[in-house]
Amino acid sequence: MAKVDVLMPQMGESIAEGTLSKWLKKVGDPVKRDEPLFEISTDKVDAEIPAPAAGVLAEIKVQEGQTVPVQTLVAVLETDASAAASKPTPAPAPAAAAQPPKAELPKPSPQPTPPPRAQVPSPQPPAPAPAPVMKTADGDGGGVQTAEQRLRTKSTPLVRKIAAEHSVDISRIPGSGYAGRVTKQDILGYIERAPTAPGPRPQAPGPAGAIEHPAVEPWPEDKVEPWSKIRKITADHMVMSRRVSAHVASFFEVDFTRIAQLRAKAKQTYAERGVNLTFLAFIVKACAENLRKHPIVNAAVSGDSTIYRGAVNIGIAVALDWGLIVPVIRNADELALIGIARAINDLGERARTKKLSPDDIQRGTFTITNPGGFGPYAGIPIINQPQVAILGVGAIEKRPKVVTAADDTDSIAIRTMGMLTMSYDHRVVDGADADRFLADVKKLLQEFPEGAV
Repeated sequence: MAKVDVLMPQMGESIAEGTLSKWLKKVGDPVKRDEPLFEISTDKVDAEIPAPAAGVLAEIKVQEGQTVPVQTLVAVLETDASAAASKPTPAPAPAAAAQPPKAELPKPSPQPTPPPRAQVPSPQPPAPAPAPVMKTADGDGGGVQTAEQRLRTKSTPLVRKIAAEHSVDISRIPGSGYAGRVTKQDILGYIERAPTAPGPRPQAPGPAGAIEHPAVEPWPEDKVEPWSKIRKITADHMVMSRRVSAHVASFFEVDFTRIAQLRAKAKQTYAERGVNLTFLAFIVKACAENLRKHPIVNAAVSGDSTIYRGAVNIGIAVALDWGLIVPVIRNADELALIGIARAINDLGERARTKKLSPDDIQRGTFTITNPGGFGPYAGIPIINQPQVAILGVGAIEKRPKVVTAADDTDSIAIRTMGMLTMSYDHRVVDGADADRFLADVKKLLQEFPEGAV
């Protein structure tokens, strides 16, 4: 018998640590090569990690709930000699291994009131690493950084984003992560402990310091369930978004009768090609077609500037038993309807089976959430930062509707109706901008060309 080490994989270049959320095997269980062995959670995604070789799970080194640096020994497999010849480290999904740096995350968007920092800014010297990594979040670029400071400022994009939004110098925070890197917990804890000093506040209104979730005393008959990593990240992100963006919402009722007819005709043909044609595919297509015409809705806020995104990447919110995740359809405006439908099916399935890579949930420019599948008439979603708009889709169902004929006579007909709600950031998206975009989306859905199905 031989032993094979199982290590915590690096799920993307910017990931320095992971939380082992669940063991799928127990000590003594036989394991096949590439069979899911355990689940991990990172700042980016939940994923199942396959076994690097066939054998028996001999020892578990890291328990459920523990967060450890990448390349940490988490378990030992006992294999025969031939199995031992295989690589001793698990390989994450190919997309994760080849993941490019996340360009959009370091770009800051406004965040709740940071503590003012007394300093004398100096010109930033040239550095071989990208500016968002080497430049300190509070603008102090002077002096030569020590090795320890460089390690800390090379924390994950999420940590650098939080630092930039709170005007915090990462190099001044003691890091508990891999090689001294500052983790998300480190920076949030630092911000919580930072005193609130008097003086002008450069950011949006709201309680000073980090996001706080007040403690409530449980009663004897209560059950207390700690948040999972994905739930905690979602909670922090939603509270932060409400503090940062000036949320306004517009409601548009859409007659989906034509879409229902086109879908009924094409559904079997799509099914024969392995694709489920849903109302959501038509909605994504209509949004993708119009985001180019209305670039302010496809934008992001960075400080006191607006970034007009060059790509149209539409995120689709997927509700899971353990939380919410938003995989992204890249370059959606370049896809035909069947390509969009296939992408929705694929991303949804991989989200439910924990097969998404970190790259699958990055670089979104606009988000669509579809709670209508659960029955609500309409809802007001929270913007997915640093984007400036999110579309909510209500239940699509048959309702009575006043219909005007060509001779201007009115009658009540049964039509397939649904409500679209868009929340948008009023700092940069005016009501007229949002309503023009929604009017064009509505028009396309009600007059969808048959040749595009």
